[in-house]
Amino acid sequence: MLEDDLTGPKICDLLRLHLTEMHRWSPPESCHVMPVERLRQSDVTFWSAWNGDSLAGCGAIKEIDAQHGEIKSMRAHPDYRGKGVGKAILLHLLDQAKQRGYTRISLETGRPEPFIPARRLYENHGFAECPPFGDYVFDDFSMCMTKEL
Repeated sequence: MLEDDLTGPKICDLLRLHLTEMHRWSPPESCHVMPVERLRQSDVTFWSAWNGDSLAGCGAIKEIDAQHGEIKSMRAHPDYRGKGVGKAILLHLLDQAKQRGYTRISLETGRPEPFIPARRLYENHGFAECPPFGDYVFDDFSMCMTKEL
């Protein structure tokens, strides 16, 4: 995993795909995906995972406060889905959160079928559903998850 400045064409293409799919799968009021410009802000650190010259996936942490981070834009490239990339990215993000001294890491995801593989990954690594945090609100589409570190 490499810290990424989000300027390379491969990462921009993957994030465009991610943005498109999130908008297709999510109602507008429940679509919380960050565009590239937002991911470049100082409260977000972004990493990309590579297999040689091939982009395998990406993920980010947004700092909520000194004790709490949020996972954002976690995504495996379509060529790498089902090959352990999501797990590797998640483990990297959890390690980074611990190194920062966070006591909790959270995320928002969807309830419908396209989000089930992500939810299972998070559950398998100790995340549990929690009340909305930050600016999120309870609705029938979204769910928030958290993990104590």
